[in-house]
Amino acid sequence: MNQNKLDIEIRPDAAMGHYSNLAIITHSSSEFIIDFVQHMPGIPKAQVNSRIIMTPENAKRLLAALTDNMQKFESQFGEIKLPEPAAPIIPPVSNPAQA
Repeated sequence: MNQNKLDIEIRPDAAMGHYSNLAIITHSSSEFIIDFVQHMPGIPKAQVNSRIIMTPENAKRLLAALTDNMQKFESQFGEIKLPEPAAPIIPPVSNPAQA
């Protein structure tokens, strides 16, 4: 038997998946936490649909796998263009020392 072969089974409820249009990533010294969120326009409250907790090593492996797959996707379907980020709305702050 091949010891490197991994038999993976997916439960029917997991196979349905969850739609996410926002991911929030936080970390500590020992783990990365990725919250996948579905945010609907015009609704001020968003819901976390799934939370994944990973070791830093596995998070780095995920980053490498996503990078590799993104390059393969773009070579097949073309570059994914992102809109220019909107300028943050930050009110001007006056500095009394400069006045």
